[in-house]
Amino acid sequence: MFAARQVSQSVFGAVQRRTFSATASNATKVAVLGAAGGIGQPLSLLLKLNPRVTELALYDIKGAPGVAADISHINTKSTVKGYEPSGAGIKECLTGAEIVLIPAGVPRKPGMTRDDLFNTNASIVRDLAKAAADACPEANILVIANPVNSTVPITAEVFKSKGVYNPKRLFGVTTLDVVRASRFISQLKSTDPATENITVVGGHSGATIVPLLSQAGYTLEGAERDEYIKRVQFGGDEVVQAKGGAGSATLSMAMAGARFAESLLKAAQGQSGVVEPTYVDSPLYKDQGVTYFASQVELGPNGVEKIHPVGEMSEFEQGLLEVCLKDLKSNIEKGEKWVKENMGN
Repeated sequence: MFAARQVSQSVFGAVQRRTFSATASNATKVAVLGAAGGIGQPLSLLLKLNPRVTELALYDIKGAPGVAADISHINTKSTVKGYEPSGAGIKECLTGAEIVLIPAGVPRKPGMTRDDLFNTNASIVRDLAKAAADACPEANILVIANPVNSTVPITAEVFKSKGVYNPKRLFGVTTLDVVRASRFISQLKSTDPATENITVVGGHSGATIVPLLSQAGYTLEGAERDEYIKRVQFGGDEVVQAKGGAGSATLSMAMAGARFAESLLKAAQGQSGVVEPTYVDSPLYKDQGVTYFASQVELGPNGVEKIHPVGEMSEFEQGLLEVCLKDLKSNIEKGEKWVKENMGN
């Protein structure tokens, strides 16, 4: 029994060390809005394991204090507090936060696209963005709530309306697309998925997700290529169907969100060369009316340090990109139009 416990503790410690790097001396408050939900709970758990986080603030319309009580027992140094759904509660939760993750919103059900979620999640994100713009206007805002292609522009418009918009501090979390693209190619090529890092550009739904296999030196043809692209673009559907309507891709999304938060923390604490794919206010295709776009972004103490161009791609990938840009422009315009009509007080 004792030996088993020793093994358990050593494995747990190794996972912590491997997942999140060196202990930080900086005091860092991270807030999770929607912390009691399907993504919010595992995301909060992973953030509790991150030694770079010193204070974890959890908010939801129901259940955040319970989640906080549960994970506060984990033997890592960060303090955890859950906040009640009130104006004072969310203000206290957000005040002083360096990073705010927003996984709040309703999940997809079988047959739903990310766009079907639009009206409900748009309202939720608008209200949370207003609270963040008031309480922590200089925080890094990480939008997970779908449809990300539209909820990021909605968040930007809210911050603009309050005169505190900083494009370097707003991120749509598209990390899961890279995680999937890397895992799925490793299955086809029998490689170690941990060493794969497939560049994925565009947006975060369906045909706006463009994996650039050619940049990793891979070539797929015919049905195998089409199946791979479909799986990367619609990987979420695979999970929704497998869960039989009882949930969506919550656990893998939580891991992806925690990975992106860790990268931002590393960059904020002085590590150079931190590059992650993310959906940001981008100059790359603004001439085509696409004001937000996901590509490789170098992160730094001020958030976005450098937006990398898409780079070379195959003729097939160029075709995927053209479809992506058309859909993405529509998604962005939909978000901007909605928020201007529904800004409220």
